Amino acid sequence: MNNLPSIPDVRLVGSVAVVGRPNSGKSSFVNTLIGEKVSIVSKRPQTTQRTTHGIYTTNDLQIVFLDTAGIHLGNDRWNEAVNRHAAKSLERASVILYFIDRSRPYGTEERNIRTILDKVDKPIIPVLTKCDLDKRLDDGNIPENAIEMSNVDKSGFESIIEAIRPHLETAPLLYDEDYYTDQDMYTRVSEVVREKLFRELDEELPYSVYVETQHIQDSPDGARLDILAYIYAERDSQKAIIIGKNASFLVKIGTAARRDLEEIFGRHVMLQLRVKTMPKWKKNDKIMEGLLE
Repeated sequence: MNNLPSIPDVRLVGSVAVVGRPNSGKSSFVNTLIGEKVSIVSKRPQTTQRTTHGIYTTNDLQIVFLDTAGIHLGNDRWNEAVNRHAAKSLERASVILYFIDRSRPYGTEERNIRTILDKVDKPIIPVLTKCDLDKRLDDGNIPENAIEMSNVDKSGFESIIEAIRPHLETAPLLYDEDYYTDQDMYTRVSEVVREKLFRELDEELPYSVYVETQHIQDSPDGARLDILAYIYAERDSQKAIIIGKNASFLVKIGTAARRDLEEIFGRHVMLQLRVKTMPKWKKNDKIMEGLLE
């Protein structure tokens, strides 16, 4: 019998922070590349708040993508906290993918990001996103070595991986090769519910809403997950919008979230959503840090 110790799986390994303005295609890129729903996505800017980890593994490499919140302008405590946590991801990463949205003109937010990146002593790979669109950013503000990319047809994906490859190190895998994210179940539920809130309510939904998953339990026969999640709003008027007439919006949000969760967890889900008012939660540092960690 062979009693030799097992040899750790060694490949090219590293972490890559994906940064850029809100709605520049960061989360869609991570989801499309990995082929799984890692980060929530909506057409509304600033959907991503916490940094999520997408794990991309092939037969010769493993890259942990740190999908950050879009770095944006804003001077209240919440926006400052979101930007601060996004900037922290730059410290943890070996490489930085800098996403530049070709469909929007160069402006103050872009200048702010470049000021931040100018202070970072790490490899920066500029990526020009949404190249399937006709709109063009002023060419004078596009780095010459930018990789053109589209999440629609996955053009540029291979070039991005090859640009990252020289900056990876030969090391044991950070995660089992069948992992595509390290988010726990509670976080995944909260994020999926929040995505549906943004998609169903769009402009009616204020940013001062957060979701907390309080309970996940297997049914007695193990065939179902029973989940309880709370949606917190700052004002009663916001609570009323989320619930809708005769609970119409809340039912729609719950149905859409349940479908995604059943696909993620691979079994039936019984999802209960409750809405509560929590005034001034954005001034509660403990809540803010918990949501962004």
